[in-house]
Amino acid sequence: MNEDNKEINIEMQEKAIPHDEELLEDGEGQLTIDLYQNLEELILESPIAGVRPEALDVSITSESITIKGSREQEQRIQDEDFFYQECYWGRFSRSIILPQEVDAEKSEAFIKNGVLLIKMPKLNRQRSKKLH
Repeated sequence: MNEDNKEINIEMQEKAIPHDEELLEDGEGQLTIDLYQNLEELILESPIAGVRPEALDVSITSESITIKGSREQEQRIQDEDFFYQECYWGRFSRSIILPQEVDAEKSEAFIKNGVLLIKMPKLNRQRSKKLH
C-alpha cells in the first residue's frame, strides 16, 4: 500500500452509538462529512488533512457510524502571534445515524490525499414477510 492510500482500522460495535450532542465535550471539534450512496453501498467522505491514520477511531454498527480522532499542531504558537486562526487543532468527533442499514463487518476505511473515505455495503434485509 502506498503512502497516499492508507487503510484505517474499523471497530464493529454491537451497541448503539450516542448522538453528536452526547459526544461533544468542551473544546472538541466536529468533522464535516459528505454521505452519499450508489447501488451497493453508502459512502462517507471527510477532509481530515493533518490527521495521522493511527490517530483515528472509526466505529460502525449496522445503523450508525462514529469517527473520533485528533489533529495535532506540529509547533506551539502563542495566541498573540496569530493574525488568523481558522484551522481546528485538537480532538474531534462525529456520530451519525445512517439512512440505511449497512454491513459493518465488510466496511472499509481509507485515507487518500487528506480525505477519509469509508465504504459501507448496504444490507437489503426484507422488512416484511408475506404469510400464506
